[in-house]
Amino acid sequence: MMVPQGVGLGFRREIARSILALEHGKPAFVELAPENWMGIGGSAGKTLSEVSEKYPIFCHGLSLSLGSPEPLDWDFLKKLKEFFLKIPIVLYSEHLSYCKCDNAHLYDLLPLSFRQESVKHVSERISQVQDFLKRQIAIENVSYYSAVEPSMDEADFLSEILNESGCNLLLDVNNVYVNGFNHHYDPKAFIEKLPLEKVVYIHMAGHQMRSDDLIIDTHGEPIVDPVYDLFEWTVQRLNPVPVLLERDFNLTDFDQILSEVHHLQHLTEKHWAGHELSV
Repeated sequence: MMVPQGVGLGFRREIARSILALEHGKPAFVELAPENWMGIGGSAGKTLSEVSEKYPIFCHGLSLSLGSPEPLDWDFLKKLKEFFLKIPIVLYSEHLSYCKCDNAHLYDLLPLSFRQESVKHVSERISQVQDFLKRQIAIENVSYYSAVEPSMDEADFLSEILNESGCNLLLDVNNVYVNGFNHHYDPKAFIEKLPLEKVVYIHMAGHQMRSDDLIIDTHGEPIVDPVYDLFEWTVQRLNPVPVLLERDFNLTDFDQILSEVHHLQHLTEKHWAGHELSV
C-alpha cells in the first residue's frame, strides 16, 4: 500500500463532517483509534466507510498495553485483525507503555521502567503482535511524569526495543519536548541518540504549561513555537515520513486546526522537497 507523503490530521467525530467536506487544503491522511471504530454500525459506520473512501487511514492504538505483565489480549487482537481486513490501514502504531493490569483498564498511558527486563518483555510482546497481525508496527515514545526505577538511559531503552523487536518508531516530537522540560534533559541530544533510520512516522501536538517546572501533554492546545523549532530541527535529520497533527480536545475552531496542518506541511516541504519517502 502506498504511504502518503504529507501531513495528516486526527479523525475525531466532532470534526468528522468538517474533514469530509474539505475540497481544498485537505490533510494528506487521517488517523483514528481502532478501538473507537471497531464493530460499529449505523451513522458512525457510514462515516467510517466514507472516510476510508476519501482518505488513507492510519491507526493509532490505545489499549494494546504492550508493557502489561499479563498475557496479550488475544480476543482484542483478533478483532483488530478483522478490522484491518475490512478497512485498508496504511500503518498501525501503539504506545510504548501499559494501561491494563490485573484485568483493570487504567485509562491512562503509564510509563515502563527503563530496565533490561522491560526491554526483553516488551520486545517479545511486540514480536508476537507483529507475527499475529502479519505487519510491522510502530511504537511511540510517550510522555511521562516520573521515572520508574530506571537502570538505563531512556534513549538506549527505546533503541534496544526497536532493535530486538524489529518494529519501527513513531517519534512524537512534542512528547520529547515535554519530557525534556519535565526531566531536565536536552531534547535534541535525546533525538540524536535514537536510531533515526527506524522513524517511519511523526506526531505533533500541543501541551499545557501547568507551572514553571511542569508541562502536561494534553493534545488540546495549539503547538507552541519551541516545539515547532524542535520539529524543524528534527526533520532535517530524517528522510521524509508522514506527519500527524494530533488534536483531541478544543476542536471548535476548525480553521485554527487546519492552519497548524498547513504550517507543518510548509515546514516539511521546506526541508523535504525532492526527497523520497522513507517508509
